[in-house]
Amino acid sequence: MPTDTSERGLERLICTALTGHPCDPPKPGEEMLERPATYGVGWIGGMPENYDREYCLDLAQLSIYLQETQPEAAEALNLGQEGPTRRKFLARLQGEITKRGTIEVLRNGVKHGAYHLDLFCGTPSPGNEKARKRYAANRFSVTRQLRYSRDETQLALDLGLFINGLPIVTFELKNSLTKQTVADAVQQYQRDRDPREKLFEFGRCVVHFAVDDHEIRFCTHLKGKASWFLPFNLGWNDGAGNPPNPNGLKTDYLWKRILTRDGLTNIIENYAQIVETKDEKTGKKRAVQIWPRFHQLDVVRRLLADAGQHGAGKRYLIQHSAGSGKSNSIAWLAHQLIGLHKDDTTLFDSIIIITDRRILDQQIKTTIKQFAQVGSTVGHAEHSGNLRKFLAEGKKIIISTVQKFPHIMDEIGSEHRGRRFAIIIDEAHSSQGGRTSAKMSLSLSVAGATPDDEEELEDTINRLIEAKKLLPNASYFAFTATPKNKTLEIFGEPDPQADGTVKHRPFHSYTMKQAIQEGFILDVLKYYTPVNSYYKLMKTVESDPEFDTKRAKKKLRRYVESHEHAIGLKAEIMVDHFHEQVLALNKIGGQARAMVVTSGVDRTIQYYHAIHDYLIECKSPHRAIVAFSGEHDYGGAKITEASLNGFPSNQIADKIQEAPYRFLVCADKFQTGYDEPLLHTMYVDKVLSGIKAVQTLSRLNRAHPQKHDVFVLDFMNDADTIQKAFADYYRTTILAEETDPNKLHDLKATLDGYQVYTDSQIDELVRLYLSGADRDQLDPILDACVAGYKEQLDEDGQVDFKGKAKAFTRTYGFLAQVLPYTSTEWEKLSIFLNFLVPKLPAPVEEDLSRGILDAIDMDSYRVEKQAAMQIQLPDTDAEIEPVPTAGGGRKPDPELDRLSNIIKTFNDQFGNIPWSDADRVHKLITEDIPNRVAADTAYQNAKKNSDKQNARIEHDKALARVMTAVLKDDTELFKQFMDNESFKRWMTDTIFGLTYDKKVAS
Repeated sequence: MPTDTSERGLERLICTALTGHPCDPPKPGEEMLERPATYGVGWIGGMPENYDREYCLDLAQLSIYLQETQPEAAEALNLGQEGPTRRKFLARLQGEITKRGTIEVLRNGVKHGAYHLDLFCGTPSPGNEKARKRYAANRFSVTRQLRYSRDETQLALDLGLFINGLPIVTFELKNSLTKQTVADAVQQYQRDRDPREKLFEFGRCVVHFAVDDHEIRFCTHLKGKASWFLPFNLGWNDGAGNPPNPNGLKTDYLWKRILTRDGLTNIIENYAQIVETKDEKTGKKRAVQIWPRFHQLDVVRRLLADAGQHGAGKRYLIQHSAGSGKSNSIAWLAHQLIGLHKDDTTLFDSIIIITDRRILDQQIKTTIKQFAQVGSTVGHAEHSGNLRKFLAEGKKIIISTVQKFPHIMDEIGSEHRGRRFAIIIDEAHSSQGGRTSAKMSLSLSVAGATPDDEEELEDTINRLIEAKKLLPNASYFAFTATPKNKTLEIFGEPDPQADGTVKHRPFHSYTMKQAIQEGFILDVLKYYTPVNSYYKLMKTVESDPEFDTKRAKKKLRRYVESHEHAIGLKAEIMVDHFHEQVLALNKIGGQARAMVVTSGVDRTIQYYHAIHDYLIECKSPHRAIVAFSGEHDYGGAKITEASLNGFPSNQIADKIQEAPYRFLVCADKFQTGYDEPLLHTMYVDKVLSGIKAVQTLSRLNRAHPQKHDVFVLDFMNDADTIQKAFADYYRTTILAEETDPNKLHDLKATLDGYQVYTDSQIDELVRLYLSGADRDQLDPILDACVAGYKEQLDEDGQVDFKGKAKAFTRTYGFLAQVLPYTSTEWEKLSIFLNFLVPKLPAPVEEDLSRGILDAIDMDSYRVEKQAAMQIQLPDTDAEIEPVPTAGGGRKPDPELDRLSNIIKTFNDQFGNIPWSDADRVHKLITEDIPNRVAADTAYQNAKKNSDKQNARIEHDKALARVMTAVLKDDTELFKQFMDNESFKRWMTDTIFGLTYDKKVAS
């Protein structure tokens, strides 16, 4: 008989895996015998005819379960016989499920008359034989071709899964071999499964699965066409989908790993829940049923298993993208860490959560409410005295903010330092500044206990070193979407390489790539449009003074971009674009909002006024909100965001969702951690790079049912910079190698060599400081060192010493947390330099560009929008470099030039080059071609290993290769390069200067 590749074959496959037999319906005249639950993963094959469509129950399974576990109640309910007693109980049970949901009924049972009926026996505690037997009595059953409808009696689901007769899971199966996919299964639920049917009402089934042989999707609330199905896939190649399975179907993990008796019990007990939220503005309540996504379930289970195996003291980095549901993952983890045991003892005394998100606080309380009394379990440590009080009261979960945590830790009494903690850090990169982390560690660690009176100086130093390390009595669980090198090195998993280097990887990752492909966040780079600014400047003075070229050009650019005319023009572009390309196209169902990202408070206020005035001028009904911190002088008056907006600062996030507000104009506020699904368009007038670029543009990525795209109009940055920033975080981020502690030896040797201080001065200052000496005993030592610094070192020496001293304190402050060994010499020098560096005067540097803004005026300004482009990110794991340990250098020499030459060069670069496409040629000559030439391997080797003459030879060869490649993009530039000898000579000299001198200077 050939292989059965139909849906029926897939049903039989799943049933066989669950029960040990295919659950085929009996042939005419045959009786279906129940198999014992020892096959497969312990499920029982149910019979379709035992399903009661009126009450949505498998009566046979419910009756057997109650008879085995609660015989007295089962007899009183008369479940084996149709009659008013049974009907009354079934109506009561159905009503309770409608009111409370199946999850709640399974967890807490129902009361009926004189009886409290447990409808599910939970996971037994270790060694409890009675509880184990009760748990084994649970009846997990699977029924094929479940005819569920009271009216359309032929309608059937492919599979229904029940626990003790109560429906838990439904399946619609499809098979790609018959040219049907998971999308067809989703459509079948949306189109053919009437949500008014009793089985499909909210809260009755826990989850509905659409499954084929490649993918799985799930829904917790069927609402016809509005039913929202989410992926439940393993992820493959850091993206969506599932990997090939050498032992079966790609999707068989669902029934082989997730829906085992123990696996499903674990989800019902610890993850699945109905959460009720209340809209503070309207007062309306809304219930949502939650089932974990695969990566949420996977990360929490893996963390619990690893912590249970290794005990307290480990560090875990979880790289989960925006849109991954970190809040629920953290809440589920925190709740289950409470009950985690190792060797029959509770593993953690308290769970401390560090977060700046108010929403996380509420979600944790909501999650805990499902399983325990919130008041006795969760505390929010907002003030210094709270934490001590919570620990004394036995609060298991304590939530605090990054800012409050170090102060609260100071309050902890010595009796708590020996306890074991689990510290969960939300957005680890922002929460773990070196000093905050060290102070947090000091206050919780045993080493941080008050020193004995007779403690030697060396003991004190050793204690301080130990206190800076991450605590041995705490496990750290750090969640972030964008791990920095320092975060990876502190919390990442070490991964030794064959060449002796040690990389660091996240313990678990859910990547930006997967989140975008699965539709949980939008791709903010899909419609990225850079805007170029072109302008001319003119002299307003007769004389031709000299100015420092580099500084002057920076000032000129700042002057032009902040000029009222430029701000006004850009504001008009933003408002017109938003009306014509966003509102007119009904983006997000006409609810779209825009964010304007600016480079500072003054610029923000300028933009707010310009946008506000232009909206009024063009009779738009829409208005702008401004957001910045603090009070500022502007136009001779003190202003705040509240005084400009006309409402308090804490209402900004709510007001932007309401009419008439459409534009949010920001200076640093709302650019990280702000989740507003209605944000559709971002106008950027601020230099962005690295993590800042990712965090800022990612404000747009939050999904909304009516949001299908987003748009970025960038006045300041180019596509290459943005691509480089996002590339590090598109897939899993890996630390290329650990910070080399030998760099500290090198830095110390260089610093010692300058002879600014002596060993005896270091020892004396450290002794005085640690013994609590008065301030006036420290200053003479430091002032003597400062005098030597000023007298003995020239300007370059001062720059180098101060830079290397800062590098030493920065690198040591970080390495002290992660190194397995310690050095009293390093610790003493670190203490000494932390006092000395602030006293060292910076070399006096004359600003040779002062006065240039008085000498020029703006002649013209234009802005040109380039084509929208989709930035493609490299589909590889990104490696980021370790914490930099370099410091020092020399004072740069000013490049003096006459004002007329600076303005000419400036205008030549921005708008005056005589080409048909001057903008493109300028970018090619100043950025694209030099970058490609500089990347040439042969040229790099010549610069590194040979003299300037040989480097020039390799440079010219590299330029010729690059220009040949340019031919296909810009024939005009290529023709000039090949035919115009003077132009070729000028361009070759220019690019060699840009690439070679840059290398020498670094």
